Amino acid sequence: MLLENRKVLVTGGAGFIGTNLCERLLLQGNKVICLDNFLTGSRQNIQGFLSNPNFTLIEGDICNLSDCQRATAGVDVVLHQAALGSVPRSIENPIRTNEINISGFLNMLVATRDAKVKRFVYAASSSTYGDHPDLPKEEDKIGKPLSPYAVTKYVNELYADNFARLYNMEVIGLRYFNVFGRRQSPQGAYAAVIPKFIAALMRHEAPVIYGDGLQSRDFTYIENVLQANQLAATVENPAALNQVYNVAYGERTTLQDLVKHLTRLLGKYDADIAHIKAKHGDPRQGDIKHSLASVEKAKQLLGYNPKHNFEQGLRETVDWFWARQKA
Repeated sequence: MLLENRKVLVTGGAGFIGTNLCERLLLQGNKVICLDNFLTGSRQNIQGFLSNPNFTLIEGDICNLSDCQRATAGVDVVLHQAALGSVPRSIENPIRTNEINISGFLNMLVATRDAKVKRFVYAASSSTYGDHPDLPKEEDKIGKPLSPYAVTKYVNELYADNFARLYNMEVIGLRYFNVFGRRQSPQGAYAAVIPKFIAALMRHEAPVIYGDGLQSRDFTYIENVLQANQLAATVENPAALNQVYNVAYGERTTLQDLVKHLTRLLGKYDADIAHIKAKHGDPRQGDIKHSLASVEKAKQLLGYNPKHNFEQGLRETVDWFWARQKA
């Protein structure tokens, strides 16, 4: 079901996922409020929205309760995407990760509760599965977190469940699995693997795989994430509320195979890229070896039906990055 003719707050609305949500919601006739402090979000991402009368930018911080209160006033739905991502960054700076991902999350829950917003949908994470060995990952079977980032995302789920029960809020968490797609930044030490590899290959540089490259991920194209957020924001089945759901496609790809796919796809634009091989570095602390989601719960309770598999999404992503480079 589409989210239409509502007033929607997207926190982290200048980030990768947030920007794509803002764009889609505006196209569907919603009034969109973007709350972002531009710590990791990009002003360029939202530049095209600023002239839209249905778009409002609040430059603020979820760590400031008054900013959260200002942003939630009068909205129908909150799509909470704001967070400090990256497992390595959380290992290097656990205090800052905790401040944003837990204290900031709590501020948003309190502001949402006090503003009597009907629905709160938040970005959870597949990192919550931690050291649990089972594949595919099922929502009710989690292990011990492997990083401070994973700890914060699990605490989010505990707070969300607690607030839903105590204050009769409608809350849904979406455990994202390695989301990728247009507008994802390749810049910085903490960039996600797909845009980072694409950028390196377009510079004719060898992408660096940490470890043997046999680690696998359930890479999830942004279109599937947009679908899941809208379903979570509009679902009316009471049994679907106060739940967490995997958001993925349900297939896994090794990093070695990812490089092969990228060199093949980019090689159609630049033949030299087809011959580039990856380099290997030491394994990174806190990384999960394998990740594969069961999406049955989301299919049954939300009506989730991911349309884009990994190869389709990767092809569209490569085309977008190449066109952007040439623009």
